[in-house]
Amino acid sequence: MAERVIPLVDQRSAALRPAVPSAAQAAPATGQLHDRLSRPLRDLRISVTDRCNFRCGYCMPKEVFDKHYRYLPHGDLLSFEEITRLARLFMQHGIHKIRLTGGEPLLRKDLEVLVAQLAGLRTTEGRVPDLTLTTNGSLLARKARALKAAGLQRVTISLDSLQDEVFRRMNDVDFPVAEVLAGIEAAQAAGLAHIKVNMVVKRGTNDQEIPAMARHFRGSGITLRFIEYMDVGATNGWRMDQVVPSSEVIARLQSELPLVPLAATAQGETAKRWGWAGADGRHDAALGEVGVISSVTQAFCGDCNRARLSMEGRMYLCLFATQGWDLRSLLRSDASDAQISTAIAHIWQGRGDRYSELRASLPADSGAGQRRIEMSYIGG
Repeated sequence: MAERVIPLVDQRSAALRPAVPSAAQAAPATGQLHDRLSRPLRDLRISVTDRCNFRCGYCMPKEVFDKHYRYLPHGDLLSFEEITRLARLFMQHGIHKIRLTGGEPLLRKDLEVLVAQLAGLRTTEGRVPDLTLTTNGSLLARKARALKAAGLQRVTISLDSLQDEVFRRMNDVDFPVAEVLAGIEAAQAAGLAHIKVNMVVKRGTNDQEIPAMARHFRGSGITLRFIEYMDVGATNGWRMDQVVPSSEVIARLQSELPLVPLAATAQGETAKRWGWAGADGRHDAALGEVGVISSVTQAFCGDCNRARLSMEGRMYLCLFATQGWDLRSLLRSDASDAQISTAIAHIWQGRGDRYSELRASLPADSGAGQRRIEMSYIGG
């Protein structure tokens, strides 16, 4: 077995270097912003904290994120008003969907206040943005109703196992699976729609639970999605032999229960959809569906329309980025909305990122400044 090497460096330093492009001459936003590969800007993922109460090995391994790890001071984080201002400017460029992430976003105090502010924004077509949140579910039971009342529409819960022993081992803080399941039930009771559960599948760790997870959520009204274990960041000891390809996941499921492929619901959708088939061999909507996210074996860079904003105001163009652009300095200067909007446009228009398509041909990381930013810093 290959030795696991964890670099003990602060990956956030890579985010501090690139300067925001000059915005001396403002250009009006048209809602039709495209990058160098003609991909539109439609989805904004906002990380609200770099803290998490779990220590999942594929994201925040305890060996690195221990009691001595220095999190960002509160003053470095964007305020809710700063986040909302940036979100409004992003939406003028065509953003339709906003996802709140972390770390664990529910650790951010009074998050429902931010949700209410974002729910008050409108797209260029005058619609309420698709407002959603990704969480580990540990605090969801106590927060679901307040989030729904504030305007949150949807929620995605990370859940890697139904077996308590396996789940406690994977979150590495001995957190019981029953409390996450209670959070899912609370989200349903609060009226949050289109609830999704994400399972990161790691060979030899939890892949034996693929059928059990599917059976548990089949017919529940909840969409289960299987995510290939990814090489995000530089601290999770990723190895290709630990990846369970989505094709194998679907084959395992179909060996027990019939599935039929479904069409994508939106451009840039990360998951490929499969519906549970009824007795007639066609999709039975009452049974629901599953999804597979295959960023390792079946890259979907070609229609990626997502930008990411870190909790301290760095704009990233890819989940596997090595650098970001500082928007906080503009927010906290005398820059006008038009200048910040122009900076956002210049950054996106220069985007050519397609790491997953190029993964096999790229050299290994070398030097702390070139290591990919951690997923806990910019969200999944």
